[in-house]
Order: sequence, then structure tokens, then C-alpha cells
Amino acid sequence: MSDIALDPDPAAPSPAAVSRTVVVYRTKLMVRIWHWINALSLLFMLLSGLQIFNAHPALYWGQAANFDHPILAMRAYHVGDTLRGVTFVGKSHFTTTGLFGVSKVAGHLVHRGFPSWLTLPTGQDLASGRRWHFFFAWIFAINGAVYFAYIVIGRHLRGDLWPTVAELKGVPQSIWDHLRFKHPEGEAALKFNVLQKLAYLAVLLIILPLMILTGMTMSPGMDAAFPGLLWAFGGRQSARTVHFLCAWSIVGFFLIHIFEVFAAGFFNEMRSILTGRFKVTLPAAPVEGAPS
Repeated sequence: MSDIALDPDPAAPSPAAVSRTVVVYRTKLMVRIWHWINALSLLFMLLSGLQIFNAHPALYWGQAANFDHPILAMRAYHVGDTLRGVTFVGKSHFTTTGLFGVSKVAGHLVHRGFPSWLTLPTGQDLASGRRWHFFFAWIFAINGAVYFAYIVIGRHLRGDLWPTVAELKGVPQSIWDHLRFKHPEGEAALKFNVLQKLAYLAVLLIILPLMILTGMTMSPGMDAAFPGLLWAFGGRQSARTVHFLCAWSIVGFFLIHIFEVFAAGFFNEMRSILTGRFKVTLPAAPVEGAPS
């Protein structure tokens, strides 16, 4: 399907002014399946992970929890008859009543790290949260292993995701273009730009492996099988902190990703990830008889 837009002055057609809008097949089925399984798995893992975090809403560094010096803590204090939520980040603290530390459940203020609408299940239930978390962790791990094999064997990693030296030199220009909401057009829109490549590689090769390894480090059974994990991360509490930070890095990546989907054209981008089809405007071949 294509629409050919002719030069507004038919008396003087120019090949450079002739373009065609076509729908091309951009996103392969394997990539689309992996994308949506990952999206759902990560969503359920985040919500259930926050449920697990609520069992002890604080982070530390090292092997043991130093209750007096947390890196981050969401606590509750009674001020008269009122329960107040206070979030500590290092030596700083902030009143966060209604969101972190203290939030409403059935109309009453209760001590909770994250509010009920951000956890799975919504009630305080560590055992159920762990079951949800581990179930989707297995789906995520199997899906990720299959996809990683696919991008290596199918050369998707080197051919589509690995940036060239010339692309790396263009990082400053790409950042400037994104700040001006200027996105690639024409054939360039069919490929990942250098910032997309770097972001996807950071997630695939750094953040996700760290999430998996730190998740393993928090398991006593895995520690027994792979004792080097505790040494590598400096203790179970350090692994828990790194795991938490990686999870929120994924959330940050997701928010930027969604913003860019809207900025680049929501319906066109969604069609690409749902059906594989993408509409793009390409320069047409020179019109027969047109001056060159």
C-alpha cells in the first residue's frame, strides 16, 4: 500500500520532491512475542516484589541489616493520635504520609512501605507475594534465555543492536535531536538509533543479568550452590539493594520508552509492536521524464 505525493507544481516535477508512504514489515514475530511476555512478567514481578519489600521496607549494605543506618527506609511514627509516614534516604528524611511508610487501607492509615495499589496482592501477604514473584521470574528467565539465543544465533545482536564506531561518535547529536523531539525519518526510522541501541544493550547485558544474579544471591539455597555470589555482591543485604535499584531502573527505562512511543507516533509504533507493520515515508524512484 502506498500513496505518492506529487510536487505541488506539476509543471516542474522534481525527483527529490516525490515521495511514497508505504507500510513495511519492521518488527519480527519473535521480537513481538518476547516483548509482550517480558512486559507482563516484569509488571507482575515489580508489583509482587514491592509486596516482598513491604515485609521489611528498608535497604542496607553488607551481609547484615544495620537497623540504625539504612540506605533507605520507609517508617511510621505516632504523632499524637495520628500515624505519620517518614521516608529516610541516607541521612535525609521526608514526610511521605499517604504514600510511603503510611497509607490508607479500608479508610484507615496503616504502616506500609508501598501503598496497597502498588503491590500484588494488595493486602499484606508475604507468602503470596513470593509465589507470584517466583512464578513470573521463571517465565521471565525462560523467555529471556530463548530470546538471547535468538539474537545471538540470528545475529540480531550484532546486526541490529550493536552500535558502530560512527554511530557512537554521533551520540551527542542524537541526544540533541531527542531533546528537540526530532526523530529519524524515512529509512532511518526502520532501524534503532544509537541511543536506542545503547539503552537496550544496557538493559539486556547489565541490568537484567544483575537482577537475576542478585535475586539468586538472596536465596539461601542458591548461596549454598554458588557461594561466590555472596562474595561478589558483598553480602545478602547488598544484593537486595542492587536488586531494588535495578528494578527501578527498569521502571525508568519503561517510562522513557512509553514517552518516546507517544513522541514518535503512538499508533504507528503500537501497530509495529502488535502486528509488525510500520508506516514510513520513503523517497520514490525518479519520475520518468523528470529532470535529473
